[in-house]
Amino acid sequence: MTAATNDPAPHSLGEAVRHLGAKWGWILALGIVFLIAGVIALGSDVMATASAVFVIGIMMVMAGVAEIIAAFSVKSWGRAVLWILLGVMYVLAGIICFTNPFEAATILTLFLGLALMIGGLVRMFLAWQMRHAGKPWGWVVFSGIISVLLGLIIVAHWPVSSFYTLGIFLGVDLIFIGWGWISIALALKRRAAA
Repeated sequence: MTAATNDPAPHSLGEAVRHLGAKWGWILALGIVFLIAGVIALGSDVMATASAVFVIGIMMVMAGVAEIIAAFSVKSWGRAVLWILLGVMYVLAGIICFTNPFEAATILTLFLGLALMIGGLVRMFLAWQMRHAGKPWGWVVFSGIISVLLGLIIVAHWPVSSFYTLGIFLGVDLIFIGWGWISIALALKRRAAA
């Protein structure tokens, strides 16, 4: 049981939105912080790239530790050893991200460019398959073309693109997250005022 509070938990979506509407200012502040962080990341994309690699390193170490811990719950020693090896590889890759962030960024940027090209080609293929279904397949094809072109640009400028690509992606992502939170906050404010 949880301790009783003065603010009861909402029981419906409408109550939750009203409850959240009172906190629109905090949500707006969060959006502004994300927006500012995104602009700063775009302004110093090399440092943002190093930061992105550092975050990826943290996630890899955490995933590796989780794999190692999960390995001890496996009944078969053969499978447990494979899980432990996988976990150790994740941890080592994370440590490489910490010790050599720009070398790791080089590898990650190449994989990103290739993944964008492959993902774009797959989307275009799938969109072509659904063109007879009457769905808006043209937009999916357009999205695939953009992904392929972006991947080609990244790979064509590789390894130089490794110094700024991840930072640009991080900055743009933070800006979109910030605008999303700001939009939610303003909508909650309008709803609370109504």
